[in-house]
Amino acid sequence: MPLVNITANQRTYAIACDPGEEEHLLKLAAHVDAKLRELLQSAGQAGEARLLLMAALLIADDYFECLAELEKRGKVMEGLSSARDQADARIADTEQRAAGMLESAAGRIEEVADRLSAA
Repeated sequence: MPLVNITANQRTYAIACDPGEEEHLLKLAAHVDAKLRELLQSAGQAGEARLLLMAALLIADDYFECLAELEKRGKVMEGLSSARDQADARIADTEQRAAGMLESAAGRIEEVADRLSAA
């Protein structure tokens, strides 16, 4: 199992990960470190455990906001899907009515042609 050295709040930690996950772990660590740096700028040095907890809470807040946005967009997608289904049904109905009208018109044209040829 590979070990990756990550840095958070100017401290380095060796973290194990699955093979091939090293880059992903480094990106996650960079995100956490960026949150820590934001906190340091706004709150100052508040102790490592407290800073890490605050960063975790900020990241969890971002996560839950994303979940809420996904749920909202999912509902919009459901509405759009329903509207598309209704539009498809209206199109199919209109196509059926148009086909019926064309058949009726073709029948009348045929009747007129038959009358004209009989006269």
